[in-house]
Amino acid sequence: MIGQVLLLGPLLFVVTVVAQVSYTIPEEKAKGSLVGNIAHDLGLSTKRLVSGKARIFTRGSDEYVELNRERGVLLVKGRIDREALCKKTTPCALDFQIILENPMEFYTVTVQITDINDNAPTFDKSEMKFKISEAALTGAKFVLERAGDLDVGVNDLKTYELKPTDNFALKVHNNADGNRNIEMVLQKPLDREKQEEMSLVLTAVDGGDPPMSGTMMILITVLDANDNAPVFTQSTYRTTVTENSPKGTVVATVTATDADQGSNSKIKYSITNTLDNVRNIFKVNDETGMISVTGNIDFEESRNYQINILASDEGGFTDSCKVVVEVQDKNDNRPEINIMSKSNVVSEDVKSDTIVTMINIEDKDFGENGKVQCFISDHVPFHLKSSTNNFYSLVTDSELDRERASEYNITVSCSDEGVPSLSSSVTLTLQISDVNDNAPVFERSSYEAYIVENNTPGLSVFTVKARDADWNQNARVSYILEDSSVNGVPVSSYVSVSADSGVIHAVRSFDYEQIKDFQFRVKAQDGGSPPLSSNVTVKILIQDQNDNPPQVLYPVQTGGSVVGEMVPRSADVGYLVSKVVAVDVDSGQNAWLSYKLQKVPDRALFEVGLQNGEIRTIRQVTDKDPVNQKLTVIVEDNGQPSRSATVIVNVAVADSFSEVLSEVPDFKHDKEYNDNLTFYLVLALAVVSFLFITCLVVIISVKIYRWRQSRILYHSGLPVIPYYPPRYSDTMGTGTLPHVQNYEVYRTTDSRKSDFQFGKAGSQNVLFMDPCCTDTIQRKLNEKTALMRECPLSPAASLSPYRFLMLMTTHLSLRGAHMRPT
Repeated sequence: MIGQVLLLGPLLFVVTVVAQVSYTIPEEKAKGSLVGNIAHDLGLSTKRLVSGKARIFTRGSDEYVELNRERGVLLVKGRIDREALCKKTTPCALDFQIILENPMEFYTVTVQITDINDNAPTFDKSEMKFKISEAALTGAKFVLERAGDLDVGVNDLKTYELKPTDNFALKVHNNADGNRNIEMVLQKPLDREKQEEMSLVLTAVDGGDPPMSGTMMILITVLDANDNAPVFTQSTYRTTVTENSPKGTVVATVTATDADQGSNSKIKYSITNTLDNVRNIFKVNDETGMISVTGNIDFEESRNYQINILASDEGGFTDSCKVVVEVQDKNDNRPEINIMSKSNVVSEDVKSDTIVTMINIEDKDFGENGKVQCFISDHVPFHLKSSTNNFYSLVTDSELDRERASEYNITVSCSDEGVPSLSSSVTLTLQISDVNDNAPVFERSSYEAYIVENNTPGLSVFTVKARDADWNQNARVSYILEDSSVNGVPVSSYVSVSADSGVIHAVRSFDYEQIKDFQFRVKAQDGGSPPLSSNVTVKILIQDQNDNPPQVLYPVQTGGSVVGEMVPRSADVGYLVSKVVAVDVDSGQNAWLSYKLQKVPDRALFEVGLQNGEIRTIRQVTDKDPVNQKLTVIVEDNGQPSRSATVIVNVAVADSFSEVLSEVPDFKHDKEYNDNLTFYLVLALAVVSFLFITCLVVIISVKIYRWRQSRILYHSGLPVIPYYPPRYSDTMGTGTLPHVQNYEVYRTTDSRKSDFQFGKAGSQNVLFMDPCCTDTIQRKLNEKTALMRECPLSPAASLSPYRFLMLMTTHLSLRGAHMRPT
């Protein structure tokens, strides 16, 4: 086996490498036999063959060679019969390509098939019959049929042998075209009377080692005199025929003449081709010599034919000639488009001049009919690049954008230059895969939304929306609230945003009086890797609600204020008595205030300004007007519904302060105050008495119960187990019981009720039982009874009811004195 590597050179694009490797193997090699180490000869590693998914591409349907990618070798896949594959054509070669991907590469491999001597020479007939006149002259020639050998070269047919050689000798003529004409030459005249029939054996021997042979019987019948043989007018006839000519088309007419007369001059024509398919394509009229078409003439199968014609008379004399038929090509084959390698999906960020598909074009026609031009549809970002003869690459020629076009249907059309031109096409579907090259875009450059104060937490305010031009995961938008602060407080404590829907919710209830507006930023981020994002500013405006009543600033309303203003009896009409000043923390119409007199002793004496709150007299003051005037002014806002506040203005109509004091005891307010004080004193006395009696009953019951238990234990004679109550501590065995009681009384002058606070005891009273002591249990119980009298169960435990009542009375009296005007 001979291996040879020939580097043809780089193609027009960088990623494709073309090289040609040739191997030579004999035919009929066993399946699995080694053809060649393709990886070594191409300079490739077996790892590259595996990763590149190396495979064999052939134009035919049969594959005789297979590729073992793991070993990097070519192996015989099936039986290779050189004669079936190439017939007599030499050299006989198998041409195929090896295709690799990622990146795309292809290499041309030629495997030459050498011949072995596996076919013996054969004759088309097992015997030939001749009728030879005894008058045949010495030197008369008789054409014999040639033997055929499917082998070529040294294994082809070499010699012929004729036995016996008593009357005939064998003569072989070598023609210029390489064929041989075999003639049997009469060496000795025949004598019918001695031997009417003769049998000869013609043996054909090839040049193989060992040689192989084939035989044919020659039967000769000796006839009476016929001394002239047919003679063709030409030894070689040349003609042409167009392929696909219909059956019956006359190709040529051959003519032979015989100088004899009668039946000896009657000639018959026949075709003597044995090794080719001529007899199935042409026929000759045995009487006229006209050659016509009987089969299918295909220029792509054979470009010329040689027809061997034999002319024989009835006397057995023959002559031969050859008819060379040239076949003219006709444009009857469309270009064949073969996809060698194809990418179904291409990323949109692929670089220009990237190969996506490799195409092989084949047109079986010849000359202009076989020249093919290919082109693709317009307005696509691809173009065809011709690498070598009949090989094209579909490459990108500009940037791809899936957002503009996610799929391309590329039609590749190929036309030959024949007349008329034939064409074929194939449509390639190419998907463009997405790359995260588009950031989310909000529908608006900024957002502004309104929300009414006192909203419910969790209320949906509005929705931000962003769109991403990418696809699938790259277009999945998530919304994120960017970190910021509003008045020093994180914005996340004001609002939240739904990551999936972009809905903004209010986290808290807003108060217009505290914050009127705020803004923040929302980020939209896609699901690509790495992710892309954009942000937008959102401004929230708080709308006011009428949720605050008016607040009166003047006059100040306190519990001890009885007289507010004084009006002299000499006051004129329009005298400014006082002015009610009020504010409303709401805004807009909710803060517009109006003043009205709601309750007044004499509406004909005073009026209040609707807008300014000024209280003025509307008539002259008379002596009949009472000294004390209690005016009730209502302040209302303009909200819906409106809210209001009421203020009481005490007005004294008098010329001097002493006149006012003389009317003070008559105030109804003092009477009401004294009634309330009496009620509270009686209620406090009843409660304290009840608690005191309850405490005494409980203490006496506990003491009696414990005394009975101790007496039972004493008479039983059992050892007394000491009892230690919770939180009891008796160190050094002294039996000391710390008991400190603290009481604190708090009194305020601004309240009509006395507030008392009693602190807890420093320790709890405990019962001590010590059997080791000489004192009796009865004496211990008496001591405990004395201690329990100081139990702080109620304020009355440390204060007598009388003393407690006195404290309450003193406190309330002091407060009443404070409330009376001086």
